[in-house]
Order: sequence, then C-alpha cells, then structure tokens
Amino acid sequence: MRLIERIFLLEIFKGLALTLKKFLFAKPVTIQYPEKEKVKPAPGFRGRHALVRDPESGNPLCIACMRCVKVCPSKCIYIEYEVEPSLKKRKIIRYDIEAIRCVYCGYCEEICPVNAVVLTEVFEYLGFKREELYFTKEKLLQNWDEFIIQQKRPYLNPFWRPRGYPEKMLPVKKRTFTGV
Repeated sequence: MRLIERIFLLEIFKGLALTLKKFLFAKPVTIQYPEKEKVKPAPGFRGRHALVRDPESGNPLCIACMRCVKVCPSKCIYIEYEVEPSLKKRKIIRYDIEAIRCVYCGYCEEICPVNAVVLTEVFEYLGFKREELYFTKEKLLQNWDEFIIQQKRPYLNPFWRPRGYPEKMLPVKKRTFTGV
C-alpha cells in the first residue's frame, strides 16, 4: 500500500484537490480595502492626534498643565508655555506630538483635566517622511477641525465622562463638556 501511494503520489494529489476546492468554491476571507469596502473603526478606537479647539475663542483648550507629558510612556509629547502676567495663566507656545514614537495608549487623553488632547477615530493617514508624522500645534488644531467636520454626530470621548466613575469626582470641565 505504501509503495502504491509513493508511486502515484496520492498525498500530493489529495493536497492539490483540497487547494483547488478552496480556491474555486470557498468564499474569500480578504476584505477588499479601500477599493470596495471601507472599514469602520471600533468604538473607542485611538487614531490620529488632535488638539481640541475652543468653539468660542478658536484657541486650543490646553492649559499647559504638563500632565500629558509626564504620563506619556514613549515621551513623544513636547510642550512649551509662557505665563501671562496679567491673567496669571499659562499659554501654550508649542505643543508637538511625534506620532512615530507614540504607542496610542490614550493616557494623555485620559489624564487631561480640560479635554484638550484627543486621539480621533481617523486611521487613514500616512507619511512618507518623518516630518509628515510630526504634529505641531497648528497641525493638531487642523486635525481637530477636519475630524469635527466629518463627524455626523457629536463627538463623545469615553475618557471625558468615564462610565461607572462618580461625576462629583471628575474635574469641573469634564462634568460639563459636551464634546463639540
């Protein structure tokens, strides 16, 4: 029996028959992205970074508390600020994120007391040079503007009002923020 199997190569033909069956009659598993099918990101997906713009003033919401810089495990956030003497408030001069180094953990988004930094649901972005994935303050604000325009619903970040967390324990800005 073993001699007949070796002479007629039965195992090889069984394998080829299985391959031909799967090739001709099985439904393909591959998603034809982006030509035919668009992938919808899962809820809570963390994509391209953005700096939230205040709708009234047009300035970024960031108060330069530096919490995002301290909590970032990959050390990819750089902030410079100045203190306005008349208001005794910090004003950001530079807010940069190096997206190549980012691990998209969302810690910066979670710890921000004023909801200034966001990881949007945009995942279709790329760069051929390192500079294209280095987001400056202006580029981060532009990312927010582009993202909020394409939203068909008000943006709801799960870190702005986490489920199961007592509302009185949230900072005031996180209690009242609606997401637009």
